[in-house]
Amino acid sequence: DFLCISLVNGFAQLRYNLGDRTVILQTLQKVHADGNTWHLLNAGRVGNEGYLDLDGINVTQKASPGMNALDTHSDFFVGGVSSLNLVNPMATENEPSGFTGCIREIVINNRELNLTVTDPKGGANIGDCDGTDCGYTVCKNNGTCQVENSGFSCSCPREWTGTMCEQSIHCSQHMCGSHALCIPQPSSFSYTCACALGWTGKYCNNEIKFYIAKFVGNSYIKYTDPFYGKRDLQYSRLSLNFTTNQTEGLIAWMGKSEDEDNDFLAIGLANGTLKVVINLGERISVPLMHSKYFTCSDGRWHFITVVQNQACVKVYLDEELILFEDIDPQRKYTALNYGGICYFGGFEIGRKVNIVTRGLFQKEFIGKIKDIVLFQDSKKIQLMKAEGYNIHDGNSGN
Repeated sequence: DFLCISLVNGFAQLRYNLGDRTVILQTLQKVHADGNTWHLLNAGRVGNEGYLDLDGINVTQKASPGMNALDTHSDFFVGGVSSLNLVNPMATENEPSGFTGCIREIVINNRELNLTVTDPKGGANIGDCDGTDCGYTVCKNNGTCQVENSGFSCSCPREWTGTMCEQSIHCSQHMCGSHALCIPQPSSFSYTCACALGWTGKYCNNEIKFYIAKFVGNSYIKYTDPFYGKRDLQYSRLSLNFTTNQTEGLIAWMGKSEDEDNDFLAIGLANGTLKVVINLGERISVPLMHSKYFTCSDGRWHFITVVQNQACVKVYLDEELILFEDIDPQRKYTALNYGGICYFGGFEIGRKVNIVTRGLFQKEFIGKIKDIVLFQDSKKIQLMKAEGYNIHDGNSGN
């Protein structure tokens, strides 16, 4: 299998093979080879349906019966390859040769690759394309870069300051402590301090310990499972206690949540009803809704356990089996490859639940969580050893 983008006789070309045939798409217009014109190229496939878009002019190849997964286990090469004999003979129209020109802003599956000296795995014979200290995105937040004798300077928009326009003017003189992030609040010309796990207070200067985590709507915990490499991922299990009076919220998400193809197990509330979603591969996720009782938003403690046995999913609420579903009778996917990452209450600051979960859940969790156990572990996970922000001590009160 392969997917290759190349220049052929002045045209941009996309070729891919998913195991049964090579699909070829070519742009309608030629690329300007003057060395001064930047082109925007979008290329890819959904299943075996391909698309190629150069500067807004689109060419598509409609889907047809056949294979629809790209199985490649090689590195990702840009501009050339370490050895030309790595290139499949069908991947290019003519003899393969390295690219001469400039490339910037490569985004794969919504994730930008950093074309820096240190980020790629390797490479050779690469220079700075801009030729000045300004580079491509040295000034953040729409700042304008000017080349100067000593290097560069950034002219910043009104709301931003700093040498590279990286700091909000509202946070330029903040009082947040060393265990905090400053979050600008432009509407009120002020800021708030987001406290790292284990700290609280207006400026995050007060240290706390807790075994019940209280989430306030802009909170999250990200836990890295130290035993992930030893887990049998065909038999996953997650249990916890929670209490809330809200009808919407993401309680737990086992999975990396980096792109839409990542496996996950998710627990949350929708319309006051318990909702469990599991994706074991190819985005095959069937939301499992519990509608017998509408009691999960009643401010009481509830105990939930989700058990995944290959493609069979069992959900227990307050020790009663409420859902039992076989989500993939063909057993095409049976393992929960969650990457050893578990989120509770939400995702990192700036990542909205409704966007990351693609609408499966609408809001960050408001309430309390305790007694989280992964798989058949004899001990609860230690939340204080995770990372997170805006977590309060939920021990006091009920």
